[in-house]
Amino acid sequence: MSFIRRLNPFLLFPSLSISCISLFLLLSTASNLFVPQLIFTFTGLLFYFLFLSIDYNLWPKFKYLFYLITLLLLSLIFLLPEVRGTHRWIDFGIFILQPSEILKPLIILFYSSHLIKIQKISGFTLLKLIVTFLPIFALIFLQPDLGNAIIYISLFIGLLIIAGTNISHLLSGAATLLLFLPLIWARLLGYQRQRLISFINPQLDPLGAGYNAIQSVIAIGSGGLIGLGLGRGNQSRLLFLPEYQTDFIFASLIESLGFAGGLILLGLYFLMLFWILLVALKSSNLLGRFIAVGIFCQIFSQVIINVGMNMGLLPITGITLPLLSYGGSSIVSTYISLGLINAVSADTPKKILVIR
Repeated sequence: MSFIRRLNPFLLFPSLSISCISLFLLLSTASNLFVPQLIFTFTGLLFYFLFLSIDYNLWPKFKYLFYLITLLLLSLIFLLPEVRGTHRWIDFGIFILQPSEILKPLIILFYSSHLIKIQKISGFTLLKLIVTFLPIFALIFLQPDLGNAIIYISLFIGLLIIAGTNISHLLSGAATLLLFLPLIWARLLGYQRQRLISFINPQLDPLGAGYNAIQSVIAIGSGGLIGLGLGRGNQSRLLFLPEYQTDFIFASLIESLGFAGGLILLGLYFLMLFWILLVALKSSNLLGRFIAVGIFCQIFSQVIINVGMNMGLLPITGITLPLLSYGGSSIVSTYISLGLINAVSADTPKKILVIR
């Protein structure tokens, strides 16, 4: 099969479309970020084609290496100077790497490769899986990066469910987690606690913890049906909306392109997620199915959480919107994941992907 024939247009079209929307939006609101974002996108596409061209059945051979790399990178950042007051990034000078973003495909490959070898997930087996996951979760949570910690939990649970984990075991795990909530709350930084409290009523601190949520809702409301036009949104242009190029880029897009633009964007995400889910359901390869489910859970949870917090429906946790938000680590990570999905899709007989 030629390289071109392996490409899945139903995955490539929505991803490229979202990237193009991101570039146009940044060009109109933060033109200095356009060229870096363009470089990130091209780099991400190179990794997309690379992972598409590699037989994904080879990845289980490296699963322990993936896990070791994950722990090393997540631990290394605590030995380096803080960047923007946290231990989330590694500054290489010419670029900044965020390990919690770039490692998502590796973790999905690790657990997918591990779970296909397990015939039945007993209570003890589940405990061993949780023990391997806890260091990853703890290192991300302590950065602190609550948003990505939630994303890792969602993809981990998604993989456990598709592996046939007993629901009672999952409920027992959830109940156990509740016992640790006081400890988790104690480890949250002050601004993170205030964000959760202000979610209930942003007006309690409109100039502090509730400011981001209020400005985001104002930006979305001002967009109306067709928006104010690219570069004409007051919230973004006058910098009332914080992080308008990353965490709150969805609000910036709605302000510029309105409800219609937001609907088009969500339609592109729906198309992408639909085909990822379809590949997961129809793949005859168990490894491919696990990979697809893990990536579906990752992207789906990111979209839901980011859009939800932009609309004031969920607490602000600092989650990027895949391929739309500015940032190289997130873009490259997402394109690697999509390249893996395309590789699984190319290995699936085309006739079973026909919707009846």
